[in-house]
Amino acid sequence: MVQSTPIPEGKYVRTSTGLDLHYYDLGHGAPVIFVHGSGPGASGHSNFKGNYRVFAERGYRVIIFDLPGYGLSSKPEDQEYELDFFVESLKELVDRLEIGPCVLVGNSLGGAIAIKYALDRPEGVTRLVLMGPGGLEERERYFQMEGIQRMMKDFAMDALDREGMRRLLSILVFDSSHVTDELLSERVPVCATQPKTVLSTMRVPNLSDRLREIKCPVLGFWGSDDKFCPVEGALKVLRDCDDARFLLVNQCGHWVMVEHRELFNRTCLEFLDNG
Repeated sequence: MVQSTPIPEGKYVRTSTGLDLHYYDLGHGAPVIFVHGSGPGASGHSNFKGNYRVFAERGYRVIIFDLPGYGLSSKPEDQEYELDFFVESLKELVDRLEIGPCVLVGNSLGGAIAIKYALDRPEGVTRLVLMGPGGLEERERYFQMEGIQRMMKDFAMDALDREGMRRLLSILVFDSSHVTDELLSERVPVCATQPKTVLSTMRVPNLSDRLREIKCPVLGFWGSDDKFCPVEGALKVLRDCDDARFLLVNQCGHWVMVEHRELFNRTCLEFLDNG
């Protein structure tokens, strides 16, 4: 289980449309950007706090940012939260920080964002790390998943209180002990500030027909007990990407990087260090 760790000093980038994107920037070396998922109350730190410091200590420059609508970033109520909106926000972050070619590490919605970014800017991505990525099925297939149904129902409530958040996050993991009081304290206040449009207007197209366009090496992880993204998506990546490998992890839900932190960190660093 991840112990409480100091949070780095946060910084902001303002986009051309006036949004403030909150991020952490630590370490030096080849850049690695972590892109979190779409769960209520999510943020870059709460999703990846057990991972990013290990990458920085290995000699990488690590960027952990909050998607618009999440964490400490701007949360416009009148925005359509579609995939390209998130991708454009990532592009602005990369450009304004003059990051250049980078590794993208994306979970769930963050995985779909990473895939689309790699399709839009193939020269800008050196490697992809995907954990239960979205964007590989039609919308109707995702809405058959227990986790998606629960998330949409619970977030539609007037308020998702601490116990409601605990129940929701417990579906994300195989072992509910990973839903700690610290995690709840991070996510409940963020959720209270999120407009309902963050999920009600979210649209992520099926990108699976374009996977063969991805030429950079891909490392993927999928939990066999994932209740949000169908595990057959892993086979699509393996079939259509030129250079891809996937780890299917048992007794694991949607958060491989949380439930199997050491395996995730070790495997990723070997992939980045050695190819």
